[in-house]
Amino acid sequence: MLDHGAPPHNGGPAAPHSEGVGMRLMRRKPVERLVAEGGHGEGGTLRRSLGLWQLTMISIGATLGTGIFVVLGEAVPKAGPAVTLSFVIAGLTALFSALSYAELAGTIPVSGSSYSYAYATMGELIAWVCGWCLMLEYGVSVAAVAVGWGEYLNELLDGTIGVTLPAALSAPPGDGGVFNAPALIVVLLAMAFLLGGARESARANTVMVLVKIGALVLFCAIGVQGFRSGNYENFMPLGMAGVSAAGATLFFSYIGFDAASTAGEEAKNAQRDLPRAILLSLAIITALYVLVAAVAVGAKPWRQFTDSEATLAQIMREVTGQSFWGTLLAFCAVIAIASVVLTVLYGQTRILFAMARDGLVPKVFARVSPRSGTPRANTLIVSLFCGVLAAAVPLGQLADATSIGTLFAFALVNIAVVVLRRSRPDMPRTFRVPLSPLLPALGFGFCLWMMGSLSTVTWVVFGVWMAVGLVFYFLYGYRRSRLAAPAPSEAK
Repeated sequence: MLDHGAPPHNGGPAAPHSEGVGMRLMRRKPVERLVAEGGHGEGGTLRRSLGLWQLTMISIGATLGTGIFVVLGEAVPKAGPAVTLSFVIAGLTALFSALSYAELAGTIPVSGSSYSYAYATMGELIAWVCGWCLMLEYGVSVAAVAVGWGEYLNELLDGTIGVTLPAALSAPPGDGGVFNAPALIVVLLAMAFLLGGARESARANTVMVLVKIGALVLFCAIGVQGFRSGNYENFMPLGMAGVSAAGATLFFSYIGFDAASTAGEEAKNAQRDLPRAILLSLAIITALYVLVAAVAVGAKPWRQFTDSEATLAQIMREVTGQSFWGTLLAFCAVIAIASVVLTVLYGQTRILFAMARDGLVPKVFARVSPRSGTPRANTLIVSLFCGVLAAAVPLGQLADATSIGTLFAFALVNIAVVVLRRSRPDMPRTFRVPLSPLLPALGFGFCLWMMGSLSTVTWVVFGVWMAVGLVFYFLYGYRRSRLAAPAPSEAK
């Protein structure tokens, strides 16, 4: 079956001599073909073993922890007590995009997430750009979060055995160190879980998610004892510009709710469960973020916040006057951040799996082990890359670069949901964005607004990243795309 909204020759027999460059760049992949190929890789297939509970935990696991355990200390100096408003704005931006993700995930339940959605609606070149942004979102954020893991590991070691890792081995170059060994270690541990299989990884992630939710509830219960209303005087000392800047940084803490969409080919009932998992996880995450941020600022004057990634553990220690609670929170944070690394790394491997199946990246990323039902080579390559990146690049630069890539991908998803509504209005949808196209338009606008709040350096990095991606596409993906070949299901 052909996509009625596709250009001529889309999904049909290849006609390379009659297609111009423009036609090839705009060629869309039919939804039916995307779904039919679901789960199939080189030499094996992915296993459908994940239900609503596991998908929701994957989404929470990929999200909860980054903003609170890692970036909060960096955001408060930008917005002051109004950082709580920054979390709300970032959460609202995420919500508009989450609604679009929910509709598309239920309609096109595949591993490629927004890359596949763009391929079905806006053509191959835009799909590639989106996939390249997802590499920035997922792959780089694994490294960014892993950097923060080392900070809490040091807090835990100091509170339990009275020693810390030397700066040379616990911080990247530029942050006073030579090589961030803990960051590399946590990525390799996540890799080991993923190689065991999706179901086994999901079980481990569920345990870790429950631990970190418990840790945040514990922080609120103890931190509120040090709450001082005076800390909220002069609520917005740096104005709306500060709130916006902090919101753009904190948006990094919301990336991951879309991780459930990368499990589309390993979910038992993807069309029903993916939309529910995305929206449920975002609601839980936003509530926890705002609550914890409100307690943190109430317990500690905003001018005393530093860019330390172990902010919550420090507040616990200051409120109680005892090291035990800070040590306990540091232990929970070590587990929490490991969960983020595990689930975001999972998402990155599945997106590359989908891109490799389409021929846009080397096919080694689409190879599936018949024994474990996982893309083993893909997992090994991505893990080693992210681990080395985590050990060598400072957190702040990574976090902002990740935010801009995520915002760009989210903006494209908001466009894709409107395009698919118009080109394929009769397709069955298990979830529909209310008030479309208004809410997708708001999601698109919010993404552009937050992108505009990021620094010039971040934009320069993003521009260089995009330029490198386009060079790779025209040298490799453009020539090797499998879309020119008819799918078996379409040749009937």
